[in-house]
Amino acid sequence: MFSTKMTMFRSLFFVLTVLLAVSCKRPEDSTSHGNITITADESLQPMLDQVYQAYQQTFPETHFNVKYLPEHQAAAFMLKDSARLAFITREFTADEQNVFKAKGIKYNPQYIATDGVALLINRSNSDTLITLEQISGIFKGTVKTWAQLGKGNQTGDIVLVFDNANSSNLNFIMRKFGLTDVKGLNIFSAGSNKNVIEYVKQHPNALGFIGVSWISDGEAPLTAELSQGLRVMGVAEKANPRKEDYHQPFQGDLKWKRYPLHRRVYVISREMHSGLGSGLVNYIMRDVGSLVIEKCGLWPAKPFNREVIIKKEI
Repeated sequence: MFSTKMTMFRSLFFVLTVLLAVSCKRPEDSTSHGNITITADESLQPMLDQVYQAYQQTFPETHFNVKYLPEHQAAAFMLKDSARLAFITREFTADEQNVFKAKGIKYNPQYIATDGVALLINRSNSDTLITLEQISGIFKGTVKTWAQLGKGNQTGDIVLVFDNANSSNLNFIMRKFGLTDVKGLNIFSAGSNKNVIEYVKQHPNALGFIGVSWISDGEAPLTAELSQGLRVMGVAEKANPRKEDYHQPFQGDLKWKRYPLHRRVYVISREMHSGLGSGLVNYIMRDVGSLVIEKCGLWPAKPFNREVIIKKEI
């Protein structure tokens, strides 16, 4: 009898020990530790690099495996459950939403910043101003040469330079001007935003399209290096603008939405628990992550409140 009771006691003790060990097991990831994959359009790389690296400095036990892809692929990567977060410049399409609905997965799109598509020209090109109507004419094929714009010293064919097909930069322009395709246009695919910059530096007739964070962080050595040899065009919404109607894609004009080619940046999460993905999103929306975005030259959706206390000495 005693032996049977001891055996039962030992078995019960073993089971309780196992349950306690399981209950105390550290989850795979949390807001302060773990390793997850996130995706982003390559036009957002300078901003996102600084955001997640700042987060990792705050929480050294975290690691982000970041894949920079054309926007459509970045979204598809997350739809396949190959990434926890996607940083893109649009909300999900109806087809993309249906993929999640079919799988019973809830997702959360969060607007985090205002960005812009910058128009770059070679330093030797003196035509630094353009209207939306003229840009529309270029993409609809009615304006093909710099001479037709009639303001600068270039007269040859306009070469449109994008990072790649399916990128956020090209997709944004197509949505902005109601385009269904760009067949027949003189477009060069450079392969990356950085390559767009290098191409424009070397070709006076080029008109490049990039995400503004590649040239807007004045404190970054790479930004200063890339900006040399370029001009950033001013864009006007009015067809017959005055000089003050032209705006460039820099912080003040992004903040007040004066730059006509501004766009929203979203982070879309499929995380179903309070994990590392949630930690990064909260860092951007409720913590100093918004200061990092602001430093990069974009405008955060929720600017970080900086309180100044002034004491009057008596």
